[in-house]
Amino acid sequence: MKDQTYNRDDSDTRVGASEEDNSLEQQPEASTEQAMQEINMPHAESSAHITSTSLLHKSVFKNLAEQTKEKTHHKNYKHHKAFSIVKAVVYLGILVVVLAVLAFVGYAAYLESHYSRIADNKMLKIESPRTDLQGNQPQQVSYDTTYTLTTYNVGFGAYTPDYTFFMDKGVMKDGTPKQGTHGKAVSLESVEAATQGSIATIAQAANGSAPDFMFFQEIDTDSDRSYHVNQVKAVKDTFSTYESSFASNFHSGFLAYPLHDMHGKVNSGILTLSRVNMINSIRRSYPVTTDFPDKYFDLDRCFQITRYTLPDKHSLVLINSHMSAYDKGGKFRAAQLKLLTNTLVSEYAKGNYVIAGGDWNHALCDSLELYPSEQGIPDWVKPLNASDLPQGFTCVAADNLSEVPTCRGDDIAYEKGVTYTTTVDGFIVSNNVEAQAHNIDTGFATSDHNPVLLTFKLKAGA
Repeated sequence: MKDQTYNRDDSDTRVGASEEDNSLEQQPEASTEQAMQEINMPHAESSAHITSTSLLHKSVFKNLAEQTKEKTHHKNYKHHKAFSIVKAVVYLGILVVVLAVLAFVGYAAYLESHYSRIADNKMLKIESPRTDLQGNQPQQVSYDTTYTLTTYNVGFGAYTPDYTFFMDKGVMKDGTPKQGTHGKAVSLESVEAATQGSIATIAQAANGSAPDFMFFQEIDTDSDRSYHVNQVKAVKDTFSTYESSFASNFHSGFLAYPLHDMHGKVNSGILTLSRVNMINSIRRSYPVTTDFPDKYFDLDRCFQITRYTLPDKHSLVLINSHMSAYDKGGKFRAAQLKLLTNTLVSEYAKGNYVIAGGDWNHALCDSLELYPSEQGIPDWVKPLNASDLPQGFTCVAADNLSEVPTCRGDDIAYEKGVTYTTTVDGFIVSNNVEAQAHNIDTGFATSDHNPVLLTFKLKAGA
């Protein structure tokens, strides 16, 4: 019993021990697996972290690459755009230059197609009065009879006192340079008013009556600068009982200068009228420039010789002249004066009675510095001295020469005592003509010139 009890207890004990042993034997296996899991867990987490970091780096690198690519593309685009703009500007500049050259060549060709010079010694047409007035004119000029003759540069109807002309330059005595502005008349109304004003002045120039003979210069027929007012027709309509003869001295295509007030197309000239029948009227061509491009803008200068019958074999020869003004160096004025004086001498040698008048564009009778002014002497005027005249001829000084000039500078508006003035209009007569002159003071109201009245007689047997 005793043994069985012991064995039973022992057996129990062993059984318990065996269970414990089994438990102990199994415990290490579980711990190893767990340990392995615990060991492997950090590696898995590390691998996941590495993978995540790698993906992040790839994403960052990709973004950086894309940004770099985008910046490079943007930079290239800006560079390309800037280059395109520069290229466009260059092409535009070339186009402008090409168009400018083509325009210049085209305009030069246009001017050349409109350029001509009237032949010398051209016989001019004489316009008779209306049919119902014909036959009332004297057929010839008489000796020892008093006649009157005027000369008037009407300035194409543009020159009111405040008008300035772009080609005129001057200098104040304090050194301030001045230049005119206009290329054409201010308005149609201004031209019409000035034209009628000039005609009215001549209509009463000879003691309230119209003179027997008339010279006009710068008188337009159909010009842009004077708004196409036919000033020749206006004069002829007013003095409808007079014979007339017109000589063109300015015929041009469209003159595109100055750019701000273009002069335009011009048809203008000089006009002679008389109560006495004309024998003939001839246009003589003055020497003028043929240089390019000046020839396109210069007048076709001339003088007009009109003859009248005397009781004997001799003639009265009236010469209407308009010489050059803007002649740098005076080369052409000298040549023009030589041609004119040769004509004077030739006619006088035939025993004819010779009167030359008009706009000389020379200061006559020592008038270069005669009048008060705050300006210096402009380049466009030169003196005509007594020594420049041929033997047997005299420049007729006006009885009021010292008080009344006949021409003003056009670089500034007219103001008496300020604007430069001189006398460039007047008459040269042969010694067989007895003459007196008078400058008509208009205050330069309708032109930049004042008219001059000549009263004359032809001395019989002289």
